[in-house]
Amino acid sequence: MVEHHLAKVDVASSSLVTRSSFSVYLWRKQAELHWVKEHEDALQAKARGQLVIVRRPGRKRLELEIVCHSRSDSIALLNEFGGRIEALPRNWLERFERRGRKPLKIGKRLIISSVGGTLLSRLSRHKDRSHIIIPASLAFGTGEHVTTAMSLRFLEQLTRRWKPGWSLVDLGTGSGILALAAKCFGADRVTGIDNDPAAISVAESNARLNKIRGATFQLGDVRKWKSAQKTDVITANLYSDLLIEILPKLGDSDWLILSGILRSQQDELARALRRKHLDAISMKPGGKWIAILARRSGTLQSPDDEPANFCGGRRPPLQ
Repeated sequence: MVEHHLAKVDVASSSLVTRSSFSVYLWRKQAELHWVKEHEDALQAKARGQLVIVRRPGRKRLELEIVCHSRSDSIALLNEFGGRIEALPRNWLERFERRGRKPLKIGKRLIISSVGGTLLSRLSRHKDRSHIIIPASLAFGTGEHVTTAMSLRFLEQLTRRWKPGWSLVDLGTGSGILALAAKCFGADRVTGIDNDPAAISVAESNARLNKIRGATFQLGDVRKWKSAQKTDVITANLYSDLLIEILPKLGDSDWLILSGILRSQQDELARALRRKHLDAISMKPGGKWIAILARRSGTLQSPDDEPANFCGGRRPPLQ
């Protein structure tokens, strides 16, 4: 969770939040799992699907967070559910949502941003682009990290000519951004796996926020994950050692998008792919990181019997 310094307030000192230096309020509460299960639906409704649930290693209590844009909303949560309120500095969006950054454009089909607005609405309408909002919560980012951006661009490029109905599994789903993007690109069966309960909660919240249905998010260890049925695409934005460890589980998929790989580990991962009869088709570099598009040996066509959109179906260049 991002380290931050906030002014703490309680009911007795709530006049503090009226000062002009604060304009946004963070409701927070620690609670046992049974309490969270009992109240989660009501909290999600109050938070418009943006409740963040954080589980810290070694702690039984969960941490709940909701960002409120008015003092009255935060006080209402406090009165109904207990907890406490923290007043965030006026520039909190710059710290957590990086508001000054431009929206992330993925090909001509998708725009991802941490906030909405008329500009984004206009951009998303242009050439039938979809628009996903991934709020920069205090636990997860918005997909702007280079490893995620490279995975998104591979996914968009790979599926550009595919007919709707293909399937995807996203290992280490985090905020769910790759799974949600897959739904926008025409995927039918989409599953996100993560071992962090906070990630699952945030991913589900992001799906509700964007009114995206049909994406399933499951708590689980990617080392123990087993595919129940054949999957067209598996995305895994993890780290190299873990990717190499789980490669035997990924062979049933036609296409793999692997990211989170340091350039210094590129050769080691390439050797591991060859050992598992997986062909590295394309590579994208980004700073000290790389992402790799790979396919199962013998996979020549995409699910709609048309070639994937890499240079008109020919072998894509290393990028």
